[in-house]
Amino acid sequence: MSTLQLDSSRVLTLQGATNFRDLGGYIGHQGRPVVWGKLFRSEHLGGLTPPDLEHLSALGVRRSFDFRGRQESALEAYDWPQIERHPLPIEPTVVQRLQAQQLDSGPLSADDAVLAMQDTYRDFVRQNSPRFAELFEHLLNDDSPLVFHCTAGKDRTGLAAVLILHALGVSMASIQTDYLLTNQYYKRVERNAPPAPSRSLPSEVMAVVWQVQPAFLQAALEVIEADHGGLASYLAHQMGLSPAALLALRARYLVG
Repeated sequence: MSTLQLDSSRVLTLQGATNFRDLGGYIGHQGRPVVWGKLFRSEHLGGLTPPDLEHLSALGVRRSFDFRGRQESALEAYDWPQIERHPLPIEPTVVQRLQAQQLDSGPLSADDAVLAMQDTYRDFVRQNSPRFAELFEHLLNDDSPLVFHCTAGKDRTGLAAVLILHALGVSMASIQTDYLLTNQYYKRVERNAPPAPSRSLPSEVMAVVWQVQPAFLQAALEVIEADHGGLASYLAHQMGLSPAALLALRARYLVG
């Protein structure tokens, strides 16, 4: 299967959400592929339509894990009876960081936005590791299909996907490919939200904020390396993946 075919097959076309993707098919530990139809990543689910919900029900998706902050989740709330929502709040900081910088130093550039996004990813590791660890607890407790998401499904969700795929033994090249697919499949739509404070920021700054770049993820990986001795140690000591837990995770989510 070509890369293009593989990318197309992993994307679910929904009316009320973009960037809804299956993590299945990537080659993991000992050449075993990630199981299809178990692990999904997405933007927020507040705009799902009845046909979308029927589609997810047919896939067996009964659980969602929501990394949005409290105000974000209130603005685009959902309470779908067939999906049990588990909040894992990580408060957004990048727009606030950029607004404060603009007030202090004047107009910002795209380069300023890249630096702010890198700081945000460093904070994910330094301040929010317990939220990602909670997701791994759920992965180990129940292997029924699930979706994890934030607002756009790109940063908090993106790092969660990186950690899951690495734990399953997927190559970093494939992990990077999955991470960057957001730039192809995420389509920003404002649904019933009040005017966004981000509109006070230059469009070239927000263009950076609403996409992903390898440099963002690299900033998190560098902190993991510097503070924890690498991804393997981080998964073991911060995500709670003992050797036995790692074996159990791979047994659940890898074929064979």
